[in-house]
Amino acid sequence: MKKTVIYTSLALIIGLFIGYMVFSGNVDSQQETHTEHNDKVESEETKWTCAMHPQIIQSEPGDCPICGMELIPADQNSTDIAGFTMTENAMKLANIQTTVVGISSRNKVVKLSGVLEANEESNAIQASYFSGRIEQLFINTTGEEIQKGQMLATIYSPELVAAQQELLTALRLKESQPKLYMAVRNKLKNWKLSDSQINSIEENGKVKENFPVFATNSGTVTEKMVSQGDYVDRGQPLFKIANLTKVWAILDAYEQQLSNLKEEQKLQISVNAFADQNFSGTIDFINPVLDNSARTTKVRVVLENPEGKLKPGMFVEAEVDLEAAEDDKISVPKSAVMWTGERSVVYLKSDANSPQFEMKEVKLGSEIADSYQILEGLEKGDEVVTNGTFTVDAAAQLQGKKSMMSRNPTDNNSNAEVMEMDLSKSFQLALKPVIQDYLQLKDDLVASDATSTRQAAKKTSAKINNIDTAELNKILSSYVKAIQDKFKAISVSKDIATQREHFIALSQNMIALVSNFDEIDEIYIQRCPMANNNLGATWLSRNKEIKNPYFGSQMLGCGETIRILPNKDK
Repeated sequence: MKKTVIYTSLALIIGLFIGYMVFSGNVDSQQETHTEHNDKVESEETKWTCAMHPQIIQSEPGDCPICGMELIPADQNSTDIAGFTMTENAMKLANIQTTVVGISSRNKVVKLSGVLEANEESNAIQASYFSGRIEQLFINTTGEEIQKGQMLATIYSPELVAAQQELLTALRLKESQPKLYMAVRNKLKNWKLSDSQINSIEENGKVKENFPVFATNSGTVTEKMVSQGDYVDRGQPLFKIANLTKVWAILDAYEQQLSNLKEEQKLQISVNAFADQNFSGTIDFINPVLDNSARTTKVRVVLENPEGKLKPGMFVEAEVDLEAAEDDKISVPKSAVMWTGERSVVYLKSDANSPQFEMKEVKLGSEIADSYQILEGLEKGDEVVTNGTFTVDAAAQLQGKKSMMSRNPTDNNSNAEVMEMDLSKSFQLALKPVIQDYLQLKDDLVASDATSTRQAAKKTSAKINNIDTAELNKILSSYVKAIQDKFKAISVSKDIATQREHFIALSQNMIALVSNFDEIDEIYIQRCPMANNNLGATWLSRNKEIKNPYFGSQMLGCGETIRILPNKDK
C-alpha cells in the first residue's frame, strides 16, 4: 500500500514537471512570436524621410541618398504625394465649399445667342421681264407689304409695242399660218404676259403703250432698286421681297457646345422686344465649318412668324433643354475647374468626414450653362471643391503636394509648371514696380530686419491697391487679391516669424504672375526644402547666390535655384 502511494506521488510530480516545461516553452514561444510580429508591423508602417529633401521616402532608416543626412521618421500623412489635409479653421476662414457631382439633368441648358435674319429660302427678286421706261411706280418705300398679283409699276416698252403689232398681223394670218401666230403669241408669254392680257390685245385690236408689272410673290419689300422714270433692261431687278412668315435665328455656338446640338432639335427663343413671350424653333442647319478666330460655328433655327412680330436684326437668346444622357455624363460647376497649360484639374475631397483633399486631372466635355461635363477623371458621387479652389491649391503647394505649380512633387519642384495666363501690357507695366518692392522686402527678411520688412510691405500695399482689377478675369483677380492681402498682413506684423510665414504665400502668387510676363529681366526662382516646417518654400531673387529669407543668418545658404526667368523654352 505504501509503495503504491509513493509510486503515484512520484508519477504526479514528474507529470507536473514535464507539463510545466512544455507549456512554459510554448508561452515563451508565443510571446516571442507576438513581439516579432509587432516589430514587423511597426517596421512596415514607419516611413523615413530627409529633413533637407522631403521628397525622399524610404521604408527603412538610413542616410539620405542626396545629402547624406540621417533619415528621420516621416509624418504618415506626408508620405502620400497626392493627398493632404487642411485644418477646420483654415476651411472656415477661406470659405471652402464643396459639391457632390452628379449627372446632367433636364434642368441643365445650353445657352446660345444670335440675331434674326430673313429666311433666304423665301426671299425673291421682282424683275422686269421686258426693257423700257418706268412710267408709274406704285411701291415707293421699303417695308411695304405686297401680295402676289398686285400691280407694282407700268412700263413703256418699245419692243413690247412692236411685239403687239406682230401679234395683230399674225392674227390676220392665223388660218393660213397658224404656227407663225402661235410663235408670236408664245413670245409675249415669255415676257410674262398672261393669256387674258394677250386675248385683250386681240379683241381690242389696239396696241397698248404702257404695260403693268405684277408681283410674282407675296412678302415685304426689303429693298427698292429703281425709281419712276428709270430705264430698265429685261431681267433687271426692281424690288427685293422677303416673306417673313418664317424667319431664321442665326446663333453662335462654341465648339464645346456642339456635342449637345443636332438638327431637328427644339429650342426656346427669347427676344428682347418681347421679354414676356417665348418662341419655339427647330434647328435646321449646323454649319460644318468653324470660325477659327472666334472658335464658334453658326446654327440656323427656323421660327414661325405668322403675326410678323419677329423682325430681322433683332437680338435673340436660345436655350436647349438637355435630357439625361444614356451614359450619365458627370458635370461640375465651372468654379471647380482650374487650368495649367493644357491640363484641367479639380480638387477632390477624398474623405467625407475630414478636410482631406487630392488634386485630380480631368478631361472636359461640353460647356452647359455654368457647368462643364466631365468625360474622364471623376465618378458620380465624388465631392469636389467649388469655392476657394485657389486657397486649397495654395495649401497643397505649402505641404509639397501635387498641385497646379507641380505636376509631380517628388521632383522637388525643379520642373514646376505655372498656370498659363494672358497678362495685358498695362497690367505687366503696373506690376513691375511691385516686383522691385518685393525683392527689397525679401532682402529685409534675409537681414532678419522686422521693422524694415514692415515698412517695405506698407509702401508696396499702396502701389498694388492702385492696380485696376475691374477688367481682370476671375482667376487673375484672385492672384492680385492674395498678393494685396499678404502685403497688408506683413505691413501690420512686428514679428519676423509671422512676416516670413505670410511671405510664403506672397511668393507663390508673385511667382505665378511673374512667370507669365512677356518680357522681364533675368530673375531666379529659388527654394529651400527646410522652410515652412520642412515642407519647402520658394521665393524670387535677382541674384543667383542663395540668400535664404526664411532663416536669415541662421541658414543663409540653404536652398537651390529651381528655375530661371524668362523661360527660354517657352
